[in-house]
Order: sequence, then C-alpha cells, then structure tokens
Amino acid sequence: MRLPIASGAATGAVALTLYPLFAEGSWFWATLGILLCTTLAAALVSRYAQPAFAAPVGMALAAIVFMTVTFARDEAWWGFIPNFDSTARIAQTMAEGWDDIQKFAAPVPSTGGISLLTAGGVAFIAILVDAFAVRVRRAALAGLPLLGLFTVPAAVLNEPIAWPAFIIGALGFVGLLVSDGRERVSHWGRAVLVRRSRTTTTTPDAGKLVLSGKRIGVTAVALAIGIPALIPTLTPNPPFGFGVGNGLGPGGRNVGIPDAIAKLSGQLSHPVNAPVLTYTSKDDVPRYLRIYSLDEFDGEQFKSSSLRGRPEDRVSESVMPPAPGLSVTTPGTPIDQTITISEDIEELRFLPLPYPATQVIADGDWRADRNTLMVFSTEDDAAGLEYQVIGKDVRPTPEMLDNAPQAPIDVQGRFLTLPADIDPAVVALAEDVTRGAATPYQMAVKLQEWFTRTGGFTYDLQTKGSGLDALTDFLLVGKSGYCEQFASAFAVMARVLGIPSRVSIGYTGGTKSEGRWIVRTHDAHAWPELYFEGAGWLTFEPTPSGGFGQATARVPSYTLPQSDSAEPSSGASARPPDDPAASPGASNPARGIGNAERELGPTGLPAVEERSVWVNVGIGVAVALLLSLIPAFMRAVLWLWRRRVLNRAAAVPDDEVPVVKPKKDDDDGWSGGEVIGGEPADRPLSVWAAAEEPVAPEPKENTFAAPAVEAAWAELCDTLVDLGMPKAGSETPRALGRRLAAAYPLDTEAAKALTKIATSEEKLRYARTPGEVTPLVDDLKAVRRGLAASVSRGRRIAAVLAPMSSLLRVRGLGERVLDGFDRLENIRLRPARKENETATADDVLESQVGSRR
Repeated sequence: MRLPIASGAATGAVALTLYPLFAEGSWFWATLGILLCTTLAAALVSRYAQPAFAAPVGMALAAIVFMTVTFARDEAWWGFIPNFDSTARIAQTMAEGWDDIQKFAAPVPSTGGISLLTAGGVAFIAILVDAFAVRVRRAALAGLPLLGLFTVPAAVLNEPIAWPAFIIGALGFVGLLVSDGRERVSHWGRAVLVRRSRTTTTTPDAGKLVLSGKRIGVTAVALAIGIPALIPTLTPNPPFGFGVGNGLGPGGRNVGIPDAIAKLSGQLSHPVNAPVLTYTSKDDVPRYLRIYSLDEFDGEQFKSSSLRGRPEDRVSESVMPPAPGLSVTTPGTPIDQTITISEDIEELRFLPLPYPATQVIADGDWRADRNTLMVFSTEDDAAGLEYQVIGKDVRPTPEMLDNAPQAPIDVQGRFLTLPADIDPAVVALAEDVTRGAATPYQMAVKLQEWFTRTGGFTYDLQTKGSGLDALTDFLLVGKSGYCEQFASAFAVMARVLGIPSRVSIGYTGGTKSEGRWIVRTHDAHAWPELYFEGAGWLTFEPTPSGGFGQATARVPSYTLPQSDSAEPSSGASARPPDDPAASPGASNPARGIGNAERELGPTGLPAVEERSVWVNVGIGVAVALLLSLIPAFMRAVLWLWRRRVLNRAAAVPDDEVPVVKPKKDDDDGWSGGEVIGGEPADRPLSVWAAAEEPVAPEPKENTFAAPAVEAAWAELCDTLVDLGMPKAGSETPRALGRRLAAAYPLDTEAAKALTKIATSEEKLRYARTPGEVTPLVDDLKAVRRGLAASVSRGRRIAAVLAPMSSLLRVRGLGERVLDGFDRLENIRLRPARKENETATADDVLESQVGSRR
C-alpha cells in the first residue's frame, strides 16, 4: 500500500503550486478531499490484490462520489449516490466554473464551479500518476502528468512560483521514486539462512540504496534552487522566486507585466466600482493615464517586449528620457499633475502617467524605459503613493501630421510587423476604408471615423476571443466588442496601411468630483497609439464613447476630420480630451477594459539593468569564492574554540589554595611561613603547630582537564584529515602516535607534543584517574607545524582553504537529516517480525517464490 499512498502524496505536493491562481482557500479543501478519496481507493485495490484496471475505475468512482456529496448532495439519492439530476447539477456547476474562469483573472475567487473544476482536474492527474507509478510500474513516467500540473500556474501567471512550493512538489516526486525503488527491492524475495539450531529469514536491506536515492534527489533539488542564486544573470532575486516567469533579461531584477495586466482585466466585471487613484491638474483637464505599452503582435495578441531600467534612468535622480520621435518644436501645452494612488489597490509596480512625461517626482526606486517611457520599480509598490508628473500635452496640427516624414527604419521594423497568415480580407478592408486618403495621417483619421461612426460597431463587454480568426470575425461579421478589441484591430489595420502602431493599457481621465478627478476600476481602458515623426506616439480612440460605449473615453481633437475639428459635433465621439465640460457627470457600470488585458496576456518582462554583464559575472565569481571559503571559516572558528578550551584548562583557578612552607622560630614554635605558590594563606598559624615537614594542601580539581584533552585530540584528528593522513578507525591513541612518529620526520618538540596528546587521550579513555597533565596550545601548534612540514605545499594550501574535516562534517549533517526521514518511514502501525524469529514453512515457501520473481 506504500506506493499508492506515495502517488497520492506526490500529486498533492505538486497541486500546492496552484495556490497563486486562487484568492481564497476553499479550492484547497475540495482538492484535499478528492485526493484522499482517490488515494484510499487506490490503496484498497492494492491491499486486496485486485486487477490493475480496477484502480482507475475505483478512483474515478471515488472522485464522482466525492463531487456528488460536495457539490450535488441535494439532488443525489441518499445524499451520495449519483443519479441523472446530480450529474446534471455537476455539469451545470462545471459550466459556471468555466464561465467564471473566462470572466475573472488570476487570482480568481474560489467559487463552487472553479473549485469543482480544480478538484476534478487534480483527481484526473492523480489517476494518471497512479496508473503510471503503481499499475504499469513506470514511476519516472508519472512525472509527465505531474509536470503538466506544475506548468498550469507557470503558464497562466508570469509571477515566479515561490521556492517553498517548488521544493515541496519536487520532494513529492522524489519520494514517489524512492518508494518505487523500495518496492522493487522488497520483491526480490527473502534470504533464508540455515543454521544448526534454527532457520531464519531476513528481508533485503534497501537502506543504503534508498539513502543514495535520497541524496541524489535532495542534491538535485538543492542545485535547482541554489545555482540560480549564484548566477546573478539568470534570475532577479533568487531563491525568493523560482520557475517560469522570471525571464532571462540581460542581468538585474525583473518585474512581470502580465500579472499586473491580469489584475486589471477583471476590473470591469468587478461588482464594486472602487476608486483607483485621484489627481489634480493645474489646467484642470483630464488625460489618459498610460501604464503599459504593448508593441509586439504575434498573431494571437499584443504583448510587451522586454523593458530596461538603467541606474541613470531613476526618475528621482534625473529627468525622463526624451520621448521617441517628438520634436521640441511640436506645439503642445504643459502638464503638471499630482496623482495619488489608492491604498486599497492590489500590487502595482507601474505608475499611471500621462504621455509623454518629462519629469516624475516620486519616492522610491522608480525607473523609466527609454523606448516606451513606462515607469516601473522592482522594489516599491504604487499603493498609497503620491507623485507629481510634469510633461507636455502634444497637440500637433493636421498640417504638421500631413507633412510628417517617413518613420525611421528601426521604428518600421519593430512596429509594422504582422504575421504572414493574416486574412487577406482584413487587408482589403483596411484599404477600402481608407480609400481616398493621401497621407498616413489621413488614413488614420478615416480609420478612426470608420470605427466610431460609419462602421456600425457597438460596444459589448462579452469576451470574443483572440487571434486572427477572432480579429476577422470582429471586423467583418460581429462588429461588437470592448476597448481591447477596438484598440488591437485598429493597430493591426494601421500596420497593414504602413503606419507604425502599438496598444496602450491604462485608464481614462475619469470623472471630476469635489475639485479632484477620480479614476475608478471601470475607467480601465485600452487604446492604440500611432507613430508620426516629429510628433512621436499619438493617441487615437476607436472605441465608442458616451453612454453606449466607454463612458469616459475621449477622442483627441487632432484625430477628428478637418470639418469636425473646426466645428466639433455634439456627439460623444467628437469631444476633445482637453474639454473639461465634455466629461460625463456619472459613471457607467458597463465600461472599462473588461477582459482586454487577459486576452492581451503579454509576456515581456522589464529587466532592471543594475550593472553591466561583466560586473554581474564578477559578482557571481566573488560570491562563489566566498561560498567556497565557508569550510575554511568553519575550520578557523573550531580551532579558536578549541584554543579557548585549552587556555582555560591551563589557567590556575582563582580559588586554589597556595602551598606554604612553615618556618621554625627559636622557641621551637611555628611562626609565619614562606609562600611557595600563590598569595599567603589567610589562616591561623596554629594550623602548622604540629607539623615538622612542609604541608601542601591539595589544590582544587581542574574541571577543564577532560574537555581540554578531548579538544586537543579532536584537533589532532582534524589536522590529520586535512593533511591527508587520517586516523584509521581501529587505531588507539598510542598506536596512532607511534605510526606518525615512525612515518613522518618530526622534530623533538613535535614528537614530545604528539606523545603528550596521545598519552593524555589514552589515560582519559582507559585510566581510572586521567592525571593532571593536559596538552597545551603550544603542543598542538608544534604537532601541526611538524606534520605540515612533511607534506607538499599544495596539500598545506588545500588544508587551509578547503579543509576536508569541515566538508565531512557538512556531509555528516546531511546524512543525519536523511536518517531522520528514514526513521519517519520506518514508523509502523504494527510491530515488525524479528529477524531471529524462526521461519515457518509458509515463510520458506514465500521466500522461494519471491526469489524466482
């Protein structure tokens, strides 16, 4: 029964890595319950030697009964027997869970449907693991379904999986392999020993084999965690982060974009339209606050490329990098905003900013990416932060944009990339919509006009999917979606027309209340940005605004047709963003980005470039050298401690009574005394009245003698190990001393010191009274010096820098830890048969059958 239990434990250990996906803990109890039921069913099948195919059937039935009791008790017969109604209820709950998964972003709430899907998925993995490890006896193949379970959080989240969860999961799989090895060894049969007086049987000893397997497994797990910690260029902050999501940026720490976007993706569907931030502006004009810039389109979604924050780009130490493509002569108005982030928001490592910002005054280590001007931090969180933003609200004229030169080659190569299999109908549609436009700017204006007015599009929060097929359906068939679909479709069509484009994620300007602009969760938004040389990246707004769209969305004035720009219409889509009166007075619950960011799901990871690669390599080498000197440090500390013990034994105790030689006066009486050792004794002379010979009271026993002998002997043994001449296990102190004196050319002082140490240890071991002679520090120094002189210089250097005695102690500590696991495994509910118990005829027959297997 051990192997089925180990299989269930391994599945449960790996299932713990799912914790980042859930905001509550009810999923854990549902998963734990279904694992206990399936493991019990598998153990019973093995216990009663049922056919192998009975295990998955029994485990599946146990899982179904558990799900029926937990999620459809009212519909089942007697509360636990499945029927048609309970099955329909479970199917309905699963469908609800699937809808919840599509609606919410991780961490998701542990609703009944989500918990049911999670428990059912873990039960399916448990059945596969049991089939591979127990029924087919291929425990290594059981790692495949476990790996599939492990990759679920790694695929959904870009945030690193915590190293304790990884260690627990890895040790669960190692335990499964160890249990499989012990099971195989136990099937080799029993050894039958025939003696004159009795016949005994013994089971095979798998202890050493199991210990070796555990050493390999623990070492592999330790290396998986420890090596990234020693190489700074691999992970940002090991061992506090592990697994998929750390990224392989060119050095430094990382902060994941996808996790923050996934948190934004559920804001629209959140029932509470809570404040996210507030701000004030000197010109009292609302502006879009950008958080993320997504520049890569892979055919499925827009995502962000890697960002880089250099030390010189700290916003607290310098101004922001120049905005790409923006000329200083481009007209615009100054921006001066003070933004306050709510303390109740979830973790946010990026600052919402109007684009382009020239200066950000904020506390903490916030850095700007030179290409996107995104400001982020790997150490600080934006919750509760108040910061000031100074920038420029770019307002180019239509004439300037009409005459804008062609974008540079590097901009075209990066922001015009499209997949080769894009639908030709989309290409034809973009050309048809912009027919008659003479310049890229005019094409962009016509494209926006088509989305917001003439194209027949409607705003809908329902998820429409992602990818090229969803794009074609959105543009040609459905024409209904939310802001992310409008922004992505606009950006793709702009690239088709040869206009560099990207997608931004952030918030609209919000609504004004009591003198401050308030941005709420439902103001989350996605919009496209187009590049025009001289003006840089400009915001366009294809999403319908007003009461039938994104309520607080605003169309920039420079994106309107010439006639509308001169005389703005009263329609919602014609309101310029710099018109405070155009701000709606009430919020619309059906607005925001919905699931836009989840569909975008970018995988770019901004890496903070703290220092050059060579500096990181140097730091890694230095750290490795320091770690390699840990054994030497341990050896030095141990030597200092032993010296202290020897010095304490050599010192005279303070309360020792001095030895006094009495003197005789002319009257045959005793008077005074000559101090032989210590201070004069404070006692009356009558004590010496009857003594004719000097009296020396016994000094107090030196309680430090035995520890000093033990310390000297231990130091001698460690020195021999470090110098490559270790003591044999059967050697007595006297035999060791003789061998060393005969084998190595020791001088007189070293030989006497060696004899003194060996004799003291021998007396301490075997004599009734160890004696008062104890080794001194000088004796140890003489022996060490004499032995070191008899070996090569390389051996002496190795003894100092990499002492083998310290390494053996570390190894012994690891073995004791593993022995502790062995003792836990040997705990049994019933006493085991003694080895010297007389074997019965059934035992002999069983051993013979087992030996033939």
